[in-house]
Amino acid sequence: MSSPGATNLDMDAARKVGMTVAVTAREHPGRHAIRSPLGDRSFEELNARANQLARALRKAGLKAGDAVALLCANRPEFAEVFSGLLRSGLRLTAINWHLQSEEVAYIVENCEARAFIADTRFADVAAAVAKETENAGVRLAVAGPIDGFDSYDRVLSQQDGSDIDDPELGGTMLYTSGTTGRPKGVYRREPPPVTGLAISAAQTAAYDGAKDTCLCTGPLYHAAPLAFNLAGPLAGGVGVSLMDRWDPEETLRLTQEHGATHTHMVATMFHRLLALPEEVRERYDISSMRYVLHGAAPTPVHVKKALIDWFGPVVFEYYAATEGGGTFIDSHEWLNKPGSVGQPAPGQLVEIRDDDGNPLPSGDVGTVYFRAPGYGRFEYFKDPEKTSSSYAGDFFTMKDMGYLDEDGYLFLTGRTSELIISGGVNIYPSEVDDVLLEHPAVADVATVGVPNEEFGEEVKAVVQPVDGRAASHALADELIQHCRSRLAHYKCPRSVDFDAEIPRSAAGKVQRRVIRDRYWQGRERQI
Repeated sequence: MSSPGATNLDMDAARKVGMTVAVTAREHPGRHAIRSPLGDRSFEELNARANQLARALRKAGLKAGDAVALLCANRPEFAEVFSGLLRSGLRLTAINWHLQSEEVAYIVENCEARAFIADTRFADVAAAVAKETENAGVRLAVAGPIDGFDSYDRVLSQQDGSDIDDPELGGTMLYTSGTTGRPKGVYRREPPPVTGLAISAAQTAAYDGAKDTCLCTGPLYHAAPLAFNLAGPLAGGVGVSLMDRWDPEETLRLTQEHGATHTHMVATMFHRLLALPEEVRERYDISSMRYVLHGAAPTPVHVKKALIDWFGPVVFEYYAATEGGGTFIDSHEWLNKPGSVGQPAPGQLVEIRDDDGNPLPSGDVGTVYFRAPGYGRFEYFKDPEKTSSSYAGDFFTMKDMGYLDEDGYLFLTGRTSELIISGGVNIYPSEVDDVLLEHPAVADVATVGVPNEEFGEEVKAVVQPVDGRAASHALADELIQHCRSRLAHYKCPRSVDFDAEIPRSAAGKVQRRVIRDRYWQGRERQI
């Protein structure tokens, strides 16, 4: 039975304390909340597990404001942890499970996690992290044993599943890749306001819990799938079907099987869906799908046009980051403004500024700035210098470049930073450089993003070999394997070129743009 304090909550009140799942569980206990190859949960079951986790963590000494690190695949327990922390006042840091143990350990330590919850699928990494970190004294293993961890199921089974009496709104602190150094936690000292982008997304999604199902195509550790494919639908009483790994035909099959109505994708997925043979595409009924949201990076015009021709005018695009901001555009607008990422969402102000910070007129290319909210502004956790460099008064920038047309639609043209975006995933080249410079055959190196039809960009390393070491295919393969032994594979070069000398400025900085431009001559860089 639910506790008296939670029983009387309506949905508006529940949102303020992280208990929306509890309201749906009360009103529609048998409705599916999670479907996945790794298990299902009704709203009643999900809610009970969230309450059990909340009590278990409190019993272990965690209090509102503390952090919990989660290394977990797309499985029901991810939703349980998210729902449990959201009502406990705790801060969730979901970690990219492609990372190596050293990279995961850095995030667990940096976010000041007092608990570390890990999926047995990543047991080797989790066990290594547990030996390298000190602050996460509570360690729970999901779906099987991990050395040094307690059983998640056993610990939860010892707790009451009824609604907690004193819910308190929690949140997330996700890590975003910068252009230099380690990834940074995007932190807010107070809950952010409901943004115009969130309102636009919710209004156009128009969730109906009795009819709708959301298909989660991406990994939940990423901000966009977590927000748009889990948090939003569950808060709207809508069940979610989790894909364990993304596959284009499986996406169509699940859409037909579950009557999926909503999803979030990235441009790479569009490309692979459209690459399916015509007979495969025609095999599945996708008419239930009425909301395909996408972002992370602009999609090539011809790809998005083809997707709209296939799915219909149900494709919606946003431009934002974990830090905030937001533009939004629907299919009809986009067909009139192909290539645009939309107009500023309601209440959002966008300015294009020159290098001196002066606003530019429509049509002129400059750096894109968003007005920051009056409260709940982001900062980079324990990095005031990087935080300060992102703000200019009441505005902040992700250092993208673009222009506003005469109607106020934003078009992106490039990046002021050196960030590589491959398939919607951020990769910073200096991290790859540092690893390659550990190899005895490398005298100097510059890692850059080069054109890739499917992913937009791919990682290439341009290497200056040490004297006496000749450039060769064998050396290129050796350097790639060297990176793969130290970094998540998606960060590693897919190819290596050799150069007699890496261009550097008088100050000693790598002139990465000079190198990158060799590969982009005659092509527009998709970012």
